[in-house]
Amino acid sequence: MKKLILPVFVMFMTALSIHTLEAQIRTPQPSPAAEVKQTVGLTEVSIVYSRPSAKGRVVFGDLVPMDQVWRTGANSATKITFSENVKLGGQEVKKGSYALLTVPGKDMWKVMLHNYESTNWGSYTDKAAAVAFSVKSDKTAEFTETFTIAVNDVTSNSANIDIRWENTKASLPLMVEFDAAVMENIKRVMAGPSAGDLAAAANYYHDNGKDLNQALEWIQKANASTPRYWTLRREAMILADLGRYEEAVKTAEKSLALASEGGDDAYVKMNKKSIEEWTPKIKPAQQPATQPKGKKGKS
Repeated sequence: MKKLILPVFVMFMTALSIHTLEAQIRTPQPSPAAEVKQTVGLTEVSIVYSRPSAKGRVVFGDLVPMDQVWRTGANSATKITFSENVKLGGQEVKKGSYALLTVPGKDMWKVMLHNYESTNWGSYTDKAAAVAFSVKSDKTAEFTETFTIAVNDVTSNSANIDIRWENTKASLPLMVEFDAAVMENIKRVMAGPSAGDLAAAANYYHDNGKDLNQALEWIQKANASTPRYWTLRREAMILADLGRYEEAVKTAEKSLALASEGGDDAYVKMNKKSIEEWTPKIKPAQQPATQPKGKKGKS
């Protein structure tokens, strides 16, 4: 009996060790997971998806059938998250997470966002989308081997979510709102602003074409307490935009001096260029009229 137990025990331990070894082996995934994170304005955009490769196969019209719902990637449902309310494809999208499904067509793609509930993309196909719209697809000269989703063409209030594979590209236009939030924050902070707060508010007003006199008031308060060459540079630019070139040149000279001390060649160069540009625009002071010697004016 003991002779029988020993071989069985050895076989059991051998099988267990093989199973453990197999569980420890890691191999590359054919469609590796990826995550894209991008800030647009004040909105955080996150996209989690899998990236299959073409591997010599025809993608659209074969591997990915035309005019059928596609998970827009591989493996699990592609997940897209917005930290704030946005507009995608011209449609209002509330902040939160969504499963991104598409229906690729020859010239147009249908895009569907479903409230995210599961990694199983098939669970969404029979449900109504929270948001749906269509975008044009384009043919690209550059071949994209591995399926790619990227956030490109980022500005302070917009971007494009580009979907690329093979020689096809579909762009989802994204618009974000931030002005109301920034304005509310400015009002709140202005009750007791620091030099940095004043400068930030002035920068925003100047960059977005708001009240320049208000921007000047804030930046001058900031520079009165904590002058920095970059905030003095901003004050000079605002003065120039107000047509006050003589003051702009004097302020730019202060910025230039501090930038030289700080070794910031970029600001040195910018200030020198502005001083050269603004100096000819300074209007000479009006001189009182004088009569030539030897002549008397009429009484």
